[in-house]
Amino acid sequence: MIERAPARRGPRPARTASGRPLSETRAALLETLEAQPEPTSVQALVTLTGLHTNTVREHLDGLLRSGHVSRRLAPANGRGRQAWLYEAARRDPGTGAEYAGLAATLATIVVRSSPEPTEEASRAGVEWGQRLARETPDPEGVDTAAPADAQVVARRKVVGLFNELGFAPEADDDAGEVRLTRCPLLEAAHQQPDVVCSVHLGIARGALETYGGDPSGAELLPFAEPGACLLHLAPHR
Repeated sequence: MIERAPARRGPRPARTASGRPLSETRAALLETLEAQPEPTSVQALVTLTGLHTNTVREHLDGLLRSGHVSRRLAPANGRGRQAWLYEAARRDPGTGAEYAGLAATLATIVVRSSPEPTEEASRAGVEWGQRLARETPDPEGVDTAAPADAQVVARRKVVGLFNELGFAPEADDDAGEVRLTRCPLLEAAHQQPDVVCSVHLGIARGALETYGGDPSGAELLPFAEPGACLLHLAPHR
């Protein structure tokens, strides 16, 4: 059965790709493939996306090279040549995947062992964020040389750190409000939102403080809108 990706509030699963970022068309094709319950043929993807067959094949080849999808031959059917069936890769390589495994384990342990799992998760997240910020004083892609208020620089560094963790953040100019469009722990966040989201907020607060910012106004609104959670790093005016 072919399925279209359902619309729901909150971010999408994290994708930490190596090499060049995906184009809009290629990313959309990958999300269509991620929504399928079983490996899918080229022709089925053509029907779903409305793209030309050659375009679908070209983007699938690119997704294969980058490790985002895998393929296998369909069972033989008559004398015709066997078709390829494609499916989205189930694991994200790199830092985001390592983070996801650690955080998922932490969330499970906290829920099972702590009488105050939300508070414990927040404290653990703060310590984790402080360590990450010390180990990543200048996250990739953050222009620390450009003239800016020290608080803005600190918030921008937090956004850069969350980008490296796989959250695909989208921030306003002063990094006061951030849309987290991906989540390395999406399934766990749906099952244990208080614990998982408290860890994420704690990471933001711990990192912000280490970078020289004011963590008192940091706030996380889980599944706040279609396609994102909202992370406030600056106090509301």
